Amino acid sequence: MTYDIVIAGATPGGICAAVAAARCGRHVLLLERTDHIGGLPANGLGATDIGTRGATAGLFLEFVTRVKEYYIALYGEASQQVKDCSDGYHFEPHVAEQVFENMVAGEGDHIRVLRGRQLDARPDRVCLDAKRSLRSVTVLDRATGALETYEAKVFIDATYEGDLAAAAGCRFETRREGKSEYGEPFAGRVYRPWGAGPLGEGSTEEGDDTLQAYNYRLCLTSDPNIRVPIDKPSNYNRVDYASLIGDVRSGSMEHFMPGKKGARDIGIVNPVALPNGKTDSNNHHASFLSTDLPEENWPYPSADWEWRDRFAQRLRDYTLGLLWFCQNDPELPEWFRAEAREWGLAAGEYTDNDHFPRQIYVREGRRIIGEYLFTALDAIAPEDVDRAYRIMEGVEEASRDKRPPSKLDSVTASHYPLDSHAVRKREPGKVHLDGFLGLGMISRQYQAPYGVMVPLDIDGVLTPVPCSATHLGFSTLRMEPCWMALGHAAGVAAHVAIDQGTTVRRVDIARVQDLLLKQNQTLTYFRDVPRTHPHWTALQKAGCLGLFDTYDAHPDDAIDQDAATALALRAQLPTGAAHWRDGQTVGEFVSALIGSA
Repeated sequence: MTYDIVIAGATPGGICAAVAAARCGRHVLLLERTDHIGGLPANGLGATDIGTRGATAGLFLEFVTRVKEYYIALYGEASQQVKDCSDGYHFEPHVAEQVFENMVAGEGDHIRVLRGRQLDARPDRVCLDAKRSLRSVTVLDRATGALETYEAKVFIDATYEGDLAAAAGCRFETRREGKSEYGEPFAGRVYRPWGAGPLGEGSTEEGDDTLQAYNYRLCLTSDPNIRVPIDKPSNYNRVDYASLIGDVRSGSMEHFMPGKKGARDIGIVNPVALPNGKTDSNNHHASFLSTDLPEENWPYPSADWEWRDRFAQRLRDYTLGLLWFCQNDPELPEWFRAEAREWGLAAGEYTDNDHFPRQIYVREGRRIIGEYLFTALDAIAPEDVDRAYRIMEGVEEASRDKRPPSKLDSVTASHYPLDSHAVRKREPGKVHLDGFLGLGMISRQYQAPYGVMVPLDIDGVLTPVPCSATHLGFSTLRMEPCWMALGHAAGVAAHVAIDQGTTVRRVDIARVQDLLLKQNQTLTYFRDVPRTHPHWTALQKAGCLGLFDTYDAHPDDAIDQDAATALALRAQLPTGAAHWRDGQTVGEFVSALIGSA
C-alpha cells in the first residue's frame, strides 16, 4: 500500500506531523504500536513542560486551545475545572487523548491510523533504493502476527526510540558527551545540589556511555471518591526503597506529597494539580530516591521490544512498590505512612490498564545524527556561556535580553531549561545524583533549526522526535511542545518536498517557513511583537536572519538611517539600507528589507 507520507509513532510529534501534512492535502498513514494515540500527554504528562508560553505556537497552541475549550464545554467557563486547566496547559490524560483523537478525526480520510503495529529496528524491515532513500517499511500486526509493508514518498520517524531511522541505517548516539567535546557547561559527569550551587566532589565533566532515567508520570489523587488503592506488586523488593527510611527519619524527606511551600519541601513525588482533583506526579528533583529508575534503562534505546516490555513491567512494579512501601512499611514513621495513604491512582484514567499509565516516559532514546547538531550552546546567550558556572552558583546574574545564536532555517521557537534526570542511582557521599540538572538560570528562548531532523546518511526520512542533538542539547528539545512543533514542521516539509519533486534534504526552507507562519507557528520569539502586529511575518523572518540579538524588536519605534544601515548589514543585505525612508518605523523598514531579500 502506498501513501504520500508514512509516520511511525502516534506521539504528539507524530500526530502534529500527520495533521499538518493532511491539511496540505496529503494522504498520511500513522502507525502506532499501542492501542492508544497521544504518547506521554495521554499517559500522565498533564502539566505541559514549557518555559515561556507563547514561544511555541502552531499545532501545539491549537492543542492547548482545544483542551481549554473541552473543559469550558463540559463544565462551564467559570468552573474550577477551567481554572485548574491553566488555559489548557494542564489536563487529565484521557482529555489529552480525546483532543488528539479529535484533531486526527478532523482530517477525515487524509489520515489513516493503524494501531497495534510494531516497528522493529531491523534492516530487513525497510527497503532503500539505490540512492539510499527510504522507500518502504514493514511492520508487525501484533494482533494477527502478519507482516504488512507500506510505501511512501516521505517517511517521518516520530517514535521516542528512533526505531524507523535506525532500521534504515541512520547513525545515532545514546551516550552522554563530555564538556571537552562541544564546550557545553555542565556536560558529562556532574554532581550538583538541586537548585543553585557549585559542582560537588566527583564531578569530572567527562563523557560516558550512560542514559538519563525513565519513569512513569503518575496520575495520582487524594480525592476519596475517585481514589484507587495501591496494591503490593507480586515482585515487590523492599531493598529498592530502604534508603528512604533514613531520609524520612533525618528530616530531609519532609513529605510524601509536597505542597510546593519551598525548596526544603521535599517529597517522594513532585505533583502539579490537574482538573478534577488529579495530579501529574513526576519524579521529585531534590530527592535521592523517587519514581525514576536510573541505570536499569541504559540498554533501552537499542533493545528489542521483548526487552523493552520486560523493563516497562519492572518499572511498573518498582513504582507501585515504592508507593506501597511509603504507605505501609513499619519502619517509616506513622505520620509519613498516613500522609502517603491519602493518595492513590485516579479512577477514570487508563481503565484498560488498572488505572496505571500505559507508556513509560522515554526521556531520551536514540538521537539521530543530522545535518545540524543542537548543543546546549544553542539555548544559551553567548555572553552567558563563560559565566554559566557563576550564574548557576548565584554569584552573577544571567543576561535576560540577549538571545542564543539565530538560525536561518528555524522551524520553531521554544523554551525550557536544559534539564536532565539522573544517570546513576544513589552514591554514598555525593551531594546529589549524577547528571541530575536543571539549568533554567542560563537557558533562554531559542530557535530550533530544520537540520536537526534531517539525517546525514539516509534520504526520504525526517526525525522530528529522535532529533539530532547532544545529551544536553536534547534535554530541552525533548519537551513535548517542541516535539509537536518539530512534527508540525516535518509534516509541512514533507508536503513541500513532494510538491517540488525533491528530497526533504533539498526542500525549499523559505517555502516551508512561509507555510508554517501562515499556520500560526512561531519561528522567532519576541516579547513585544504580538501575532496581530501588521509586520509580524517580516519580523519573524528577520529573527531568522539574526537582525535582533535581543527579545524586543520595538516595531513601532521610529528608525533612523544609521540604525537601518546597521540592520541591513546585520542581515548581510548591504543594499538593504536603500529601503529606508524618513519617518519609517522599525516594522515598516524590516518589512521592506525582507520583501527585497
